[in-house]
Amino acid sequence: MSLPRIVVLGAGLGGTIAAYEIREASKGKAEVMVISDQENYWFVPSNPWVAVRWREPEAICVHLPPVMKRKGIDFTAVGAKRVHPKKNQVELNDGAFVDYDYLVIATGPKLAFDEIEGFGPEANTVSVCATDHAAAAADAFDRFCDNPGPIVVGAAQGASCYGPAYEFALILDTELKRRKLRDRVPMTFVTAEPYIGHLGLDGVGDTKSLLESELRNRHIKWITNARVTSFEAGMAHVEEVAEDGSVKAKHDLPFGYSMLLPAFRGVDAVFGIEGLTNPRGFIIADKHQRNPTFANIYSLGVCVAIPPVGPTPVPVGVPKTGFMIESMVTAIAQNLKLELAGQPPKHEATWNAVCLADFGDGGVAFVAQPQIPPRNLNWSSSGKWVHLAKIGFEKYFLRKVRKGESEPFYEKLAMHALGIKKLRF
Repeated sequence: MSLPRIVVLGAGLGGTIAAYEIREASKGKAEVMVISDQENYWFVPSNPWVAVRWREPEAICVHLPPVMKRKGIDFTAVGAKRVHPKKNQVELNDGAFVDYDYLVIATGPKLAFDEIEGFGPEANTVSVCATDHAAAAADAFDRFCDNPGPIVVGAAQGASCYGPAYEFALILDTELKRRKLRDRVPMTFVTAEPYIGHLGLDGVGDTKSLLESELRNRHIKWITNARVTSFEAGMAHVEEVAEDGSVKAKHDLPFGYSMLLPAFRGVDAVFGIEGLTNPRGFIIADKHQRNPTFANIYSLGVCVAIPPVGPTPVPVGVPKTGFMIESMVTAIAQNLKLELAGQPPKHEATWNAVCLADFGDGGVAFVAQPQIPPRNLNWSSSGKWVHLAKIGFEKYFLRKVRKGESEPFYEKLAMHALGIKKLRF
């Protein structure tokens, strides 16, 4: 009799760690397989560093096939064309079909550059959302420095990840100072957030004051409640929206270099599957990370549907931060362990958020327990220590991926000592 098969769809931050942790939790009671669209894992949090050449792409890359083989995990980089939940199958891009008993969707998002005219790395702006985008952004930045001018950075309407936008704006400020060019570069931060430091979370601790102070001290102007209508070569067209939804002001912002984070939507392999996704293509999940319609499908990370935090004049999404994603991973792994033993799932992820936003010469850190308010802990701080902590975290996390580990015992001890847990119970 063959073992049940657990398929993990996606091999990014969440999917890779999920495969390791599910393999450990199942302990030979199930086959584990990963379906990805590429053979390499990229440490996406370091992409802003790649875009200013503080990192080379290969420094944040892990080649996954040998690691997966060593861990006893089947792996394919053919990529998924479509999930067929009624048949318990994943259709691959080469026309083959993979059967599953349980499916864990960890695809990340599709980048919705097409929702704004002239937006994205194929048009008039650069991106740090993928490592190849960031490498191209580094080339564009070098060209920009030969002929400096205004910079426009931020996050477009519907974006759900704001930390990297602040990071990149302040990293650019730091790098331009190092190149003795900062005095020639006016900078504007454009964001859909209702206020600086909202982060899609209605703020965490004193992020409003901390980030406003950082922008003000670095002479970076900002526009909040911003709706970008279009980009053309060297010009961003932005509407500033009032509380009642009317247009308060229109801004034509010239730029020589621009990076805005886009809105996300679900990937093509799952988009529009009734009962599985919401209208944006994000996976519907219950408190156990399980889909209510298809009970053998779990999901984690950016692909999960989470309602926004309160109404805002311009659409603002909720970020899914690294530790929040890891808490989803642990809940899924433990629930699958129960299911393989014939028991119903009971574990719930805490959705606690631990975030380090690096600025090159400092940074802001915050802890939100849970990420969505109201919270049991709501803390933020800033200082040069954040930059050093981010470097340490990058090296540590890449080591985990290379070794095929999810949570070494010393990480678990450290987090528990700080009162930061992955599971509610």
